Amino acid sequence: MMIITVCGKPGATMGRLTAGTITIPCAVGRSGIVSNAEKTEGDGATPAGRWRLRQLLYRPDRLSLPQSDLPVAPITPTDGWCDDPEDPLYNQATSLPYPASTETLWREDELYNLCVILGHNDDPPIPHKGSAIFFHVAKQEGAMLRATEGCVALPQDTLLRILTTCSPDTFMEIHLEGAD
Repeated sequence: MMIITVCGKPGATMGRLTAGTITIPCAVGRSGIVSNAEKTEGDGATPAGRWRLRQLLYRPDRLSLPQSDLPVAPITPTDGWCDDPEDPLYNQATSLPYPASTETLWREDELYNLCVILGHNDDPPIPHKGSAIFFHVAKQEGAMLRATEGCVALPQDTLLRILTTCSPDTFMEIHLEGAD
């Protein structure tokens, strides 16, 4: 079993990710890291906890099949992720168009060129406890990584390198600095 750790200071939008021998700055939510008990839909926070890496999605028009032992699937223009807490498919994959609020996975930017689904609030999904918590490509402004809406993000080349070491037994452990 491999553990990827993400540690951040309260309220900070940058954290520190360690995967094996790699330690690198990473982007976290615009509201920082919060305890999973405090996590709510749309709060912009990254939930603390231990989350299994479920599946790797990628944009086949932009990248070759990534090397990883995770289950891998290509994203298509009709792929979405439901973020409507009142919908039966909340925090699950959907096909677009979809009648409820749904995030489009086939994005114009590069954030979901690589998108790992984390096992947060999915077994079963609890309404209003957060959806679409992913490990994906970071938006960069120069050398700075931009905050996410609650996900963990890295530059694409680093993410590709880390994914080569991941398997269905890999977990991401997110916590606040100094918290047990």
